[in-house]
Formats: sequence, C-alpha cells, structure tokens
Amino acid sequence: MKFIDTHSHLYAKEFDSDRHAVVQKAIESGVEKILLPNISSKYTKRMLSLCHSFPNNCFPMMGLHPCDVNLDNYETEIKHVKKELLTKKYIAVGEIGIDLHWDKSTLEVQKKAFSKQILLAKEHNLPVVIHVRNSFEETIKIVEKYNDDKLCGVFHCFTGNINEANRIICLKNFYIGVGGVLTFKNSNLDETISKIDEMHLLLETDSPYLTPAPYRGTRNESKHIIEIAKKLAEIKNISLEKVSRFTNDNANRLFKI
Repeated sequence: MKFIDTHSHLYAKEFDSDRHAVVQKAIESGVEKILLPNISSKYTKRMLSLCHSFPNNCFPMMGLHPCDVNLDNYETEIKHVKKELLTKKYIAVGEIGIDLHWDKSTLEVQKKAFSKQILLAKEHNLPVVIHVRNSFEETIKIVEKYNDDKLCGVFHCFTGNINEANRIICLKNFYIGVGGVLTFKNSNLDETISKIDEMHLLLETDSPYLTPAPYRGTRNESKHIIEIAKKLAEIKNISLEKVSRFTNDNANRLFKI
C-alpha cells in the first residue's frame, strides 16, 4: 500500500540533522512520493538538492509563500519564480496564497504576488498550491477571478466549513488538501470532510508542522501521512487501501507525477 504526501517541507532547517534518514523512513513506511512546495528564493537550492538525492521520490514546486511577501522583496522574488519556472523542473506553482494570521498590513502586496503567480501557473500549464490562513474570502475571490479551464490546483491544509468546501468544489478543477488537523479532537474538521466526495480530496502532512495525533507535540514527518489516511478511512467508513487508491489517483491526476 502506497501513499503520496502532497505537501511537505522536508528541506526546512528542522531536518538539517537527519533529512535523508527522514525521507528514507517515509519511503520504507509506504510514502512513495513527497511533493515539496517552495517558500522563497532562500530555500530553492536546499529543495532542489533534496530532489536530486531522491529523484524518484521527491518532487519540487516553485513559488513565493505569502508569509515571505513584503513590499521590499516581492518583485525580486517573483522574478526568481519566473526564472525558475523556465527550467521546467517543477510540478506546480506553490506555495502561494494569502496569510492574514501574522501580518494584515501586507494584504495588498500579498494579493499582487498571489495574482502574478496564478498567471504564471496558467502560462506554464501548472497547478497551483494555495495557502489560506484567516483569509478564505480574500483568497478565493482572486481564484474565482482568474478561474477557467487552464487553472487547477489544491487548497492546502483545509480547515474550513462545508460552505467553503463547496465553493472550492464549484471551481471545478480544484482539490481540498487534508492534513493533520483532521486528527485533532476539537477541530470539527471530520464533520466537514465526511460530507465531501472522495474525488475532491488529497493527503498532506505539511511537515514539519501540524503533526497528527498520536504524535502531536513532536516534529511532523512525511511518514505520518499514514495517521491522516487512517483517520480519513475511519470518517468515510472505508478501507485504508481505498483511501490510498483514491488519494493517489487524485494526486497523480492533478500533479501529473
């Protein structure tokens, strides 16, 4: 039984002491593919180095994370994204989006960076991987503005309600990323996910963040995708094998890996 972790930052500093061992443990646990969204130009070399070490298992994306967007750097960072996308090394444009948890003052420049990267994704026929935190309305309005047959992607780390989920589904070519929050006792996310058809769901860890139960309080790793898959199987009252099958199919369809 194999799984795909569609969102993991294994190139982050939290893995500097044992990065290759962490990837190897994930592979041995049945995680055959790990998709790596970028954060900014500071991380590109680290990410590509990991993909070079595991060419059949780790796959890079290119994008500017909204938490790394500011007035001073965003134009230079977008130039970096443009240049890298021309190399054809990347499976998606991500991680992009809007984050209003830490700093609401950058909203307008976040919108500009997000919009520019959506257009780049369409230009290169790549899916987008969207970060949303305290910003669902602001984010989806931009996606709806640019949505057409050429735009597809995933709303990463979904924690919303069924109305928000349905709004994503109405975009036609977008998926909902399910991570460790699904296993949290008081998240109520299980109620929402139980109402969403399996054809719209992807599995992700967001390592090293959002560690699922029963490992909360420790560093998250891609091998923990199994715990999220088990919870999804429980919620849907289906086998773990079926979860593996449909989430892999969805990931392969979206990212063409």
